[in-house]
Amino acid sequence: MDRIDLLVTGIGRLITPPGDAPRCGHQMKEVHEIRDAGIAIHEGRILFVGTAQEVMSLLANVEITATINVGGRMVTPGLVDPHTHLVHGGSREHELALKRSGVAYLDILAQGGGIHSTVQSTRAASEQDLITKAWRSLNEMLLNGVTTVEAKSGYGLTLLDELKQLRVAKRLNDTHPLDIVSTFMGGHAVPLAYKGRAEAYVDLLVREMIPEVAEAGLAEFCDVFCELGVFTIEQSRRILLKGLEYGLHPKIHADEIEPLGGAELAGEIGAISAEHLLAATDQGFAAMAEHGVIPVLLPGTSFNLGLAKHARAREMIDTYELPVALATDYNPGSCPTESIQIVMMLASLNLKMTPEEILTACTLNAANALGRGGDIGSIEVGKRADLTIFDAPNLAYLPYHFGINHTYGVIKNGHVIVWNRTLVTDEAGTEGGR
Repeated sequence: MDRIDLLVTGIGRLITPPGDAPRCGHQMKEVHEIRDAGIAIHEGRILFVGTAQEVMSLLANVEITATINVGGRMVTPGLVDPHTHLVHGGSREHELALKRSGVAYLDILAQGGGIHSTVQSTRAASEQDLITKAWRSLNEMLLNGVTTVEAKSGYGLTLLDELKQLRVAKRLNDTHPLDIVSTFMGGHAVPLAYKGRAEAYVDLLVREMIPEVAEAGLAEFCDVFCELGVFTIEQSRRILLKGLEYGLHPKIHADEIEPLGGAELAGEIGAISAEHLLAATDQGFAAMAEHGVIPVLLPGTSFNLGLAKHARAREMIDTYELPVALATDYNPGSCPTESIQIVMMLASLNLKMTPEEILTACTLNAANALGRGGDIGSIEVGKRADLTIFDAPNLAYLPYHFGINHTYGVIKNGHVIVWNRTLVTDEAGTEGGR
């Protein structure tokens, strides 16, 4: 190697979980820290990492194209948000008063609100409308330190409208600096046109929608809302197994409100992740642990819904040695926030997770919940150069000093795309071009 593209110096603390695989149980606390660190980047990947002295000795006879000094700040892997409902039309602030007056989330859904309200807005929106709205959200996520994000469909609930959402996610992945991983979630709700005929809608999903989505190559995963009044265990199993048959790896919204057995189903079918899990049972945890299912916890959702119950993260980690991941669940109803740092604070406050566990949950474990642990999620030689630069002295400071954005800079695929808390423009003048 006679040249590198970028040298990152002046790193006060480099903190990262190690390896490619999910970190389970007590391993989530085991992070590597390097003081006065340096990172050499070439063609979007990490070439050398170590102390500044070690890295500079390796670069003694190497041409350095560009150097940035992060001014003694803390550097972590780029954050990963593995559960969002990014692409949607409209908003639902009008439901806030209903929730605060005690109307339950599932009751709002049953009355034609909730998901159904967003379905109407999403169907009415053009693809460009959806791109414009989602682009703003992606910029917020990026400014908060996120470098990879999952995006679920599920606000179309017809083949044409689900494909529209997925096409928008693909266009965003092709044009926005963040990497976007698409999940087909036609099983988000039973559409109003099928009210009282859930089986007929499941038939439509498995016979027409899943094959068409797979043929179009617009999704990597298949998800379903397995919940009382939405999709039963049997219906969810049928949807996810059909998705698996067509190469869409299963995820599941499991046991969010009622202990229906979604976590057990996730273990049974070998889902890559089970998400929410507020009401999951010990049997569900055991099934997930036995079959390597990653729990994706969404503390922002329980907070925003005003629930007294939270996911039992400590038992998942300490007793069942599960590899917990964290996500925003960004959506227009139950968790309208793009801030992964708010989620970090809530994970500390309500889930009782340590700062080291939170970092692992937002990086390596989150990356594995998207099947990308070998490529992102830790700062190691050969991995993508996705880095978040925090204006914070240590990990504990992130959930401690809450309500503000600590991100100073972001490097994505070896390119500086956020600096001094501001989006960097490329030569063509577009925000954060690839």
